[in-house]
Amino acid sequence: MALLNGTLRTELRDMLVALPRPVTLLVFVGATCDTCGEARGLVEELASLSEGTVRVEVLDLDAHPTEAARYRIARAPAIVVLSGDPERWDFGIRFYGSPAGYEFATLIEDIRMASRGTTDLSPATVETLSHLTTPLHLQVFVTPTCPYCPRAALLAHQMALVSDWVTADAIDATEFPELADRYGVRGVPRTIVNDMIHIEGAVPEAMLMAELIPILEPQAPPAAQGSDLAELRTTEAP
Repeated sequence: MALLNGTLRTELRDMLVALPRPVTLLVFVGATCDTCGEARGLVEELASLSEGTVRVEVLDLDAHPTEAARYRIARAPAIVVLSGDPERWDFGIRFYGSPAGYEFATLIEDIRMASRGTTDLSPATVETLSHLTTPLHLQVFVTPTCPYCPRAALLAHQMALVSDWVTADAIDATEFPELADRYGVRGVPRTIVNDMIHIEGAVPEAMLMAELIPILEPQAPPAAQGSDLAELRTTEAP
């Protein structure tokens, strides 16, 4: 049974067929995962509309431990965004949970961004991230009903695309409550950086970069670290 309605299917088909380069989505599933079927079905339906520009590979966590270790996946459902064959480049973009509600838009934008290989990040941010020499792990907690969460998740995913040192996870707090409890998530979006910095709300790019100064400062020229803190943060309770 189709998960997407007719009008949306038509719009998605037109967008996906026009992608400049193919994208591969790895979908990790597990035997005890309540939403793995939904996540798999949604991604496979997207691929069926794309005429080959979106390719899907479904991997069971238990049956494919080597691949799970390679992509550092320990829970399901998980979606890993790669470039298409033959290179299958790992951008460091992860989505944990079924991309329902507002987070469906996140997955679509991830696909478009990975296909283009470009982002909307400012030159200053790209320059700062180019000086990274140690890993930067961003975990963005979201919920399907949060209209502000895609902005936070996509900002983190853009940073992952432009830097090999950045991995960015969008995590559905309702599907992984143990992780949400571990990081004290009481509202979304909430971004955890290297288990050191907690950032509340869908902050603008300049504010996020300013928050990262304790990690970035030893590695990047101060001139590349501009900040504009005027825009208000917005949060939603999960």
